[in-house]
Amino acid sequence: MQISVIDWIVVAVYFLLNIGIGFYYKQRAGSSVDEFFLSGRNVPWWLAGTSMVATTFAADTPLAVTGMVARNGIAGNWLWWNFVAGGMLVVFFYARLWRRSGVMTDIEFSEIRYSGKPAAFLRGFRALYFGLPINCIVLGWVNLAMVKILMLVLGVDKGTALIAVIFLIGVTSWISTLSGLWGVLVTDVVQFFIKMGVVIVLAVYAVDAVGGLDALLSKLAALDTARGAVPGGKGSLLAFVPDLDSPWMPMITFLVYVSLNWWATWYPGAEPGGGGYVAQRMFCAKDEKHSLLATLWFNIAHYAIRPWPWILTALASVVLYPDLADPETGYIKVMIDHMPPSLRGLMLAGFAAAYMSTIATQLNWGASYLVNDFYRRFWKPAESNRHYVLVSQASTVLITLISAGVTFYMDSISGAWKLLIVTGAGTGGVLLLRWYWWRVNAWSEVASMATAFAVSVGLQVFGGLDSDKPVEFAWLMIYTAGATTAVWLAATYLTPPEPSETLVSFYRRTRPSRTGWGPVAAAAPDVQPAGDGLNNLACWLAGCVMIYGALFGIGKVILKEPAMGFGMLLLAAAAAAFIYRDLNRRGWSSVSE
Repeated sequence: MQISVIDWIVVAVYFLLNIGIGFYYKQRAGSSVDEFFLSGRNVPWWLAGTSMVATTFAADTPLAVTGMVARNGIAGNWLWWNFVAGGMLVVFFYARLWRRSGVMTDIEFSEIRYSGKPAAFLRGFRALYFGLPINCIVLGWVNLAMVKILMLVLGVDKGTALIAVIFLIGVTSWISTLSGLWGVLVTDVVQFFIKMGVVIVLAVYAVDAVGGLDALLSKLAALDTARGAVPGGKGSLLAFVPDLDSPWMPMITFLVYVSLNWWATWYPGAEPGGGGYVAQRMFCAKDEKHSLLATLWFNIAHYAIRPWPWILTALASVVLYPDLADPETGYIKVMIDHMPPSLRGLMLAGFAAAYMSTIATQLNWGASYLVNDFYRRFWKPAESNRHYVLVSQASTVLITLISAGVTFYMDSISGAWKLLIVTGAGTGGVLLLRWYWWRVNAWSEVASMATAFAVSVGLQVFGGLDSDKPVEFAWLMIYTAGATTAVWLAATYLTPPEPSETLVSFYRRTRPSRTGWGPVAAAAPDVQPAGDGLNNLACWLAGCVMIYGALFGIGKVILKEPAMGFGMLLLAAAAAAFIYRDLNRRGWSSVSE
């Protein structure tokens, strides 16, 4: 692809804008660790929520979606659409509890919920485990996506593309170390609008390249017929729900996705009960109301608003490039072959924005684990704020360097997604119940993490199960989640509960539901939780209806099925009205369980 001087000027302006934001927030970020990692806990919901959306909109995301659609049609997106239920669970059952906890990271939670050496071990282990290897796997697949993009766009080999990516990481790392979370949040908002603008424009040109929407639908129907599928029906590339007799989505695999995966599996950005950078955004929100609204807006934008420009471009790439060895690259080929030269610079800036927004958050979030939950907790507990800010900046650089090395060993973005899904299978139960059941202790979490990793790796290495094969993936999930749940429940009952003073302190601090905290609640009769669990359950169900209704309704309208599409959108609107009315009727101070 020919890159003109004008294109490079557009890219340069984009970088200068980001650097300017970094310098603007430099002084504020350097004033304290709380400002560096949590923006002084004074962030409005729209800023925190949009930052979550921008973070999950990485350079890898449209490529991964294109690969899913090329292989399995629109329904291939159920690999991540199944997490809607878990996301809405965070909104109504956990967002305000997290904000109320007052911690800096979700890892720090270990030592307000548990006590003693087991709690300290859990905090330190999780800080290193998630801050370095897991975080670097995530950064690795984001880097891989950008490497693929640059290889195709600039016509260079993987090594040269990686050098360019290291430069991008360096710029992003520099901005992050300058401005802390304030800079990350503000650049995220700018980057989100740039990204959404360019992917919408690309979708328009992609559809135009195949002759318009009618021609796209007609050519996809022809491809369906050639594949032995029913156009627009069973097995179709345009089907929203997978054909449960298909090789890629047998009934058992689909049931695992919709009944087990969304609550039992740890996955970055979709942690059961909230965690990682999602929790970080809840901590930095102004108050509990802003925490809930930020998470709600994130789920709406993440699942209902963003996907369709990617999907349209992916469908066009299937028609334009039906025989690609790596279908994930179809997205980039559409850009190279069909984007007008006058917009290529903007498209490159858009990919840079997608890449940098995710990298910036992962670097800041990972450094917060290493500094707050390991270095300051176990190594240097009594240093100055300036010292910890400098160590935070050094940690950011360390994560940057390791993640660059990880990229060399990755070939598939969606394959890396599945790796994290299966190694975290079964841990979700304890992450959810630790808020709502007093008997959960530190050994419950230790046992769940160790068992999930050991069982999933053992089944793949020694049991021969392959996570890339749908039926084997399903059984891998079932076996791992079942074994993990059995072990952590046994560990819970075979080890003593946390000390009464720890449990009472946590109960007073977060005020979870009295139902699972009976003995502790009896020791703290002055604490009055709201008792609105059934209302929150109703809002959770309505939230799922709202997201799926909007997601499928928008899709049906775009794909020229307006009657069904508008019907689904009306259902989504009714669910949204129910949530709004219920939250206002109860009052914000009661939405806590």
